[in-house]
Formats: sequence, structure tokens, C-alpha cells
Amino acid sequence: MKRRMFTGVTVVVLLWPMIFPPPGFADQDLTGVRPLQQLPRSQIQSVVPSGVMLLHDPSDIEAFLASLDGQPPAWNVIYGPDGAGHGDLLFALNRERDRAREGRAALQQPVAFLWTGELSTYDPRPAGFRVAMGPEVIQTRWGLVRFKPAGLPGELIAVPPPSSRQALRDQVERGERIEVHIVMTGRLLSDESIIYDFAHEEPGRGMVMPVVRIERLDYVLVD
Repeated sequence: MKRRMFTGVTVVVLLWPMIFPPPGFADQDLTGVRPLQQLPRSQIQSVVPSGVMLLHDPSDIEAFLASLDGQPPAWNVIYGPDGAGHGDLLFALNRERDRAREGRAALQQPVAFLWTGELSTYDPRPAGFRVAMGPEVIQTRWGLVRFKPAGLPGELIAVPPPSSRQALRDQVERGERIEVHIVMTGRLLSDESIIYDFAHEEPGRGMVMPVVRIERLDYVLVD
């Protein structure tokens, strides 16, 4: 099961390979001004660069976490019968696992994950749409997994091609919901690469937060 969480963060989406050539992995200067590609949901994998592991399916995420940390935490033991005093145990768990995964090859494995966005107001300056966006929370055997991006540009912009720009503007002005996917590609931070915590909305529910330094962005409007 995947949940979507939206924040007040804004994005603007840009398209047209001729105007915005596709970046290689990884860009020396990461830009948030990127084309909005329109693809069937089944083809999202096609925007992920060669050699990059897309972590969206729970089983793929579980296998990747196992290559880094072996096995899930004993969440019930850490939380205890009433949740009192679990903070110290969580701190110790995070420090212990940070040390244990040092030097593991999976830390250098390029990965990609998805956040979800929604087109909002049209901005004539970049000829694109601002986007409210937020993480997807994915249920796995390790707990709830929520990827955290590091080093995002201050402004994320997605601009549709001229052929579809007006139609999208009309839809947004009518109040229709237009969902886009933000494909984020990068590598785990070398320090504090995974944060273990408990979900604020569900006391006692373990949460795993891989922290990825972003090196490439892609925007996809699903057919």
C-alpha cells in the first residue's frame, strides 16, 4: 500500500528536449527546470538512467535495505509496552547501524524513487505550473518507508510542450486535479544514510527514511 503526502513545497514543470536537453546522470549543476514527460504508468521505469535502481515496489525496497542493514529493527522491543523512553533506544539503533553499514557497496548504488505532485497555478515566466508535492509512504516488511531528498534546488519547474500547455491551463483553471510524478535520482548520504523512527500519525509504527542526495530530477505526467 502506498500513501501520498503533500506539503506546501512548490514545483514548476518544464518540457521540450530541444529547449531543455535531458541531463546525464549525474548533473554537475542540478537544475529543477526540467521537461514534463507524458508516459503510461507502466513506462515510468524508462526515464530512470541505466544502472540506477528504481525503488518503488516494496519487495525491491526490502531487498535494498537488507543489502545495507541485514534485517529490520525489532520495532516492538524498541517501542516497548507504552512507548515511554524509546528515544534513547532509537538513537542507539541509528548510530549502531550507521557504523555497521560503512563501506558497503550498496551505499554507492545509484537509486531512484518517486514523489507525487499536483499541478497548481500557471506561471507565465517559465510557461509552467507550480506543483504542490510530497512523499509517497510505502508499506513494507521493514515498516513504512519514506524517502527523503537532500540537496533539492530551491525552485522546481516543469513546463509542458506548447501543444498541451493551453489544455493543461484550462484544466487547472476549472479546478481539475492533475497529478504528476517526480522521479528523483541520486545516492544515499555517506553519513546518516538511513534514519529509523516511529510514524507520528501511528504511534508504535516503525518508519524507515533513506536519505538520498539528489543528482537528477525527471517529471512525468501519467497517461
